[in-house]
Amino acid sequence: MSSALDTLLPLLIVCSSLVPGAAIFLVREDSHLLRTSLNMAGALTKLALVGVMIWGVYHEHDYESRISLAPGLDLVFAADALSVLFVTLSSVLWLVTTIYAIGYLERTPNRSRFFGFFSLCVSATVGIALAGNLLTFVICYEILTLATYPLVAHRGTPEATRGARIYLYYTVGGGALLLLGAVWLQTIAGPLDFVQGGILGDLPATLHGQFQVIFVLLLAGLGVKAALVPLHGWLPQSMVAPAPVSALLHAVAVVKAGAFGIVRVVYDVYGVNLADALGLLALLGALASVTILYGSLRALVQDGLKTRLAYSTVSQVSYIALGTSIFGPIATVGGLVHLVHQGIMKITLFFCAGNYAETLGIHRVSQMDGVGRRMPWTTLAFSAGALGMIGIPPLAGFVSKWYLGLGAIDGGADWVLAVLAASGLLNAAYFLPILYRAWFRPPPEHWPEERIARRRLETRAALLWPPLITATLCLLAGLFAAAPFSPLEWAELIARREYDR
Repeated sequence: MSSALDTLLPLLIVCSSLVPGAAIFLVREDSHLLRTSLNMAGALTKLALVGVMIWGVYHEHDYESRISLAPGLDLVFAADALSVLFVTLSSVLWLVTTIYAIGYLERTPNRSRFFGFFSLCVSATVGIALAGNLLTFVICYEILTLATYPLVAHRGTPEATRGARIYLYYTVGGGALLLLGAVWLQTIAGPLDFVQGGILGDLPATLHGQFQVIFVLLLAGLGVKAALVPLHGWLPQSMVAPAPVSALLHAVAVVKAGAFGIVRVVYDVYGVNLADALGLLALLGALASVTILYGSLRALVQDGLKTRLAYSTVSQVSYIALGTSIFGPIATVGGLVHLVHQGIMKITLFFCAGNYAETLGIHRVSQMDGVGRRMPWTTLAFSAGALGMIGIPPLAGFVSKWYLGLGAIDGGADWVLAVLAASGLLNAAYFLPILYRAWFRPPPEHWPEERIARRRLETRAALLWPPLITATLCLLAGLFAAAPFSPLEWAELIARREYDR
């Protein structure tokens, strides 16, 4: 590979959605074909470029784009095994979500505005994934906040405006804490490039007290987007957004950006050995465990389908933080692979929730009686996502939880097994009643608001195929977990490099 490609590839991946997104803002509302072409061209180009990066990083090739902003302040986009894991998830799911959003928003106003911000949101997410230092991460993190706000408020209703405003209050406050921690850390430690094994371990022990306070600031800033309790309040409120936005928030962009940031800070800023020695992993583990159980308990009592899924996200994303908090490579594998597995399972569930709402006007669990007979393929996809979340083999969620359990035993954190068992039971308690209603109860005489009549397919093809694709990925990720380049194998590669084994 040429040195020019090594330098440009990370920047090209970011720009592959940024440039089409900027162009889409200028597209007229009635130019459906042009807008669709720009969306699909950007998504496919990004996926092809990421494919090149995957091969190169696997073979320890270096990619870095560095832009000097001021002495000691560089904007850096670079690739390592961890960034590739997240950027691949973002790129694949962006393509599927784009197809779904095109179908979902058909005949609605302000589509050019929506898809423009949609592309900017993905560009910021990819920038977070490829950030080579903490400064770049913080900049992209704040851009993500601003790009997502118009998506949450897209419908323009009072509820949407209120939900977007709450989202902005939380995330701007979290961003301020993250910025404060990053500036403080750079002041005492110098440039904060991400390095496997961390960059703070060789600094004097006299700084350890400051490192602990800074970690709390960074964790609070990242914990808002990662929806750690008690910083999770924005997430259920943002469910007023259209289904493609909910899918983006929960599976691809916002909550994953927070979780990914926590992983970055622990492994590539502090280093897992220093984080453990300072007691920071114990703090993270306690917060993650409380969040896992709290989110599941709140999900139990929600009748709103998207709200139940939102509290499920609060719980499930914290498995990533939990795996990060357990010292040892096996738990790390469990947390990292869940970054991917939770994404494909949760995006499936939100696609299906969007299909129920758009096709039949179903928004509540209590309205789902017999929906499996009217929409069997959508409900089959929903079932795959739900059973995966519970941890039923051979679906993807089982692999994540299995490795988290093994990691807990290996790391001497046996109490984590109780958290996993309790969470699994609670997952079953709030998902299985939905499946029972959908498959085994008789349907009503009339659906709440049937908007799409059943013909050859149960709903529009652009709405049906995305959840079927992602549900298939949920199954394949479990069945072929040991295959080359699988999420599990890639997580094992990251863990080996982080622990130098």
